[in-house]
Amino acid sequence: MTVVGVLAIQGDFAAHAKALERAGARAVLVRRAKELDDVAALVLPGGESTTIAKGMERLGLYEPLRSFAESGRPILGTCAGAILLAARVENHPVASLGLVDVTAVRNAYGTQVDSFVAGVDPGGAPGLDALRCVFIRAPRLRDPGPAVEVLARVDGEPVLVRQGKRLAATFHPELTDDPRVHRLLLSLVEERDARDASPR
Repeated sequence: MTVVGVLAIQGDFAAHAKALERAGARAVLVRRAKELDDVAALVLPGGESTTIAKGMERLGLYEPLRSFAESGRPILGTCAGAILLAARVENHPVASLGLVDVTAVRNAYGTQVDSFVAGVDPGGAPGLDALRCVFIRAPRLRDPGPAVEVLARVDGEPVLVRQGKRLAATFHPELTDDPRVHRLLLSLVEERDARDASPR
């Protein structure tokens, strides 16, 4: 069973752990750099991006997380996690990891009271049709670079993107019973394992 870490500094990490288990993985909570050694993939959850960023700084996690991604292990960032993956952050910027070539605009959809649920636009990536997305103080992802693939949009705006083995979602897939986003993360682990196992 694939072991997936969930960064557990602040936010909805427990909901992600449950969603990963529903998707067929074993979830473990990660708070220290050494714990990254034992996981095949990682989730950066939603929450408050400033609080999570300060926790990452306090725990010395910025460079270990970059090294984790550079090793080819997959990462999924949702909402605040997507902000932390972004190359650029606007609207009260926080220190990000710079791992996905997009600009994240914090709280671009409004405050907590402006939360909403919407279906993805038709014509997105195969297997993601009719995906329902929960937005809570969500960022927008703008200016995707040439290496970034937009997998899903809502009202024309990118809400799920991929750059290599890195996924960024502006919504909260852990708050629905739909396992497809977490299974997409697990499929990236399988791709990496198959590549590593192939004869050279």
